[in-house]
This record gives sequence, C-alpha cells and structure tokens, in this order.
Amino acid sequence: MKLTYHTLDVFTRTRFGGNPLAVVLDADRLTDAEMQTIAREFNYSETTFVLRPKNEAHTAHVRIFTPTVEVPFAGHPNVGTAYALALADDAAEEFVFEEAAGLVRAKILRIDGEVDAVQLTAPQPLSIGKTFTPASVAACLSLDEADIALAAHQPCIASVGLGFIVVEIATRDALRRAKADMAAFSAILPTDHADAIYLYCRDLSEEDGVVDFTARMFAPFDGLPEDPATGSATAATCALMTKLAGRAPRRFAVAQGIDMGRPSLLAVEVDADGTVRIGGACVPVMSGTISV
Repeated sequence: MKLTYHTLDVFTRTRFGGNPLAVVLDADRLTDAEMQTIAREFNYSETTFVLRPKNEAHTAHVRIFTPTVEVPFAGHPNVGTAYALALADDAAEEFVFEEAAGLVRAKILRIDGEVDAVQLTAPQPLSIGKTFTPASVAACLSLDEADIALAAHQPCIASVGLGFIVVEIATRDALRRAKADMAAFSAILPTDHADAIYLYCRDLSEEDGVVDFTARMFAPFDGLPEDPATGSATAATCALMTKLAGRAPRRFAVAQGIDMGRPSLLAVEVDADGTVRIGGACVPVMSGTISV
C-alpha cells in the first residue's frame, strides 16, 4: 500500500521554522498500529491521518498521533492539515474535522484567492483541573521555586480539548533556562489526562517580537523533549488568562520555539462566550509517498 503524504511547517511563514507536521492522506486502510508506526517514523511532534468522515456532512475524520500515542485534539496538526487540504481545493472556505475531542472547524483565510492562513475553533470550552505546588512544577522544569509566578494563578491543568499543566514563569531568563527533569515529571504526571507542561512568560526579550507572551512546552512522555508551537496549550492558556482577568473578547499574539531555534507565531481570539479560536500561517515543505 502506497499513501501520499505532505509535510508542512506550521505557525510560521518561514520554511524550517514553526512546528513540522506530516499529513498522511487516504489513510482508511491503515490499522492503529500502522498509524503509530508511521508517526514514529516521521518522529515529528504529531502526524495526522486523514480518513473518510463518518458523517458525510463533515470534511474528514482526522486522527492525530505523537511518536508514542494518539491524542484527541491538538492545534498545529489541525491548522496544518486544513492548510494542506485547502491547497488542493480552491473553493474551500471551511473544513469540519471529526476528532476524538469533538468536531473541529477550520476556517481557510485567503488573500487574492491564495491560502494565507488557517483559523480553527477549539472543540471544547475551557476546563480547569487540579493545581500543583510551585515547588513540584519548578523541579520538573529544573528551576527554583522563586522562578514560578503566582500573581495570576497557581500552576494548574487547563484544557480546550487536550490538557496541560499551565505555569507562568517570572522572568524571561528563567524561561530560557528551563529544561525538563524526567524524574520530577514522573512524580506528578501523567494525571487527569495531562502529561505535559506549558510554561509561559510575560517578561519579553527583544527576540520575542511584538507579542503578549512567549512560551515553551515540554512533553517527555510523548518522546517530545520540546515542542516548537503548541496550539492546544496556547489556546487553553489564553482562555485561562481571559477568564481570570474577567475581560472578553480578547486577542493574543504568542511566540513559541524561540529558545530552540524554530520561531513560531500563534494568534488566539477568545470570545465573550468562551469560544476560543487559534490560527496561523504554514509553509509546505515536502510531498511524497510512503509504502506500508
């Protein structure tokens, strides 16, 4: 069996920036094990598999795999998959993807008829889970407890379809110094369907650009030491910040991947009713066939 695939860099307009994604088309005949094997072969943070929809009113059934596990929802895989499909469909204005977390709507943004960016709506409203001590999270990040900012919120699980521990870091220097400590991770994660930490900082450096905050994301259990752009976590964090501040609607520009040499830019909108949309540009990189 030979299947067509495309790779893209997501949340960037610069090739070899952003977050790489592989999109495998016409994947209906693949087994779960084969999908996981292919995702491990690409070894990107995620690989998507596009299948026929269960409901013909929808565009496709999309499954998302990290190198180690299937996940119910993620941001950059949806943005990149929609972008890849839109390149082959000049008339597409919106795609509706069936996913384990629910229906995901992806709006195609065009300029002069050409695909410019994709904006997706998170499949679930914000949910906030358990909190964690600053000391336990600091240990996971190889930081001191004083490096954890607590004025806005305690480190906590937040989700709009996929859960993360969200933690604010006090200084840009501390964000830059952070690195995952596997033993400390294993002491508190996985729990409540979360196995990763998203750390963000409002103290910006010149290299971050004009943004509201810059972020990093560590997911060592998924074979992912660091992710260059994490749409689902960014969306959840922006929704959390909006809820805590009591101000909506709000728009955010977020930088990620700066400290690993793959700069990414994510745009988030949070409506008064809690609806969260996240978007960005993509750059096609490779296309080919994979034999199974």
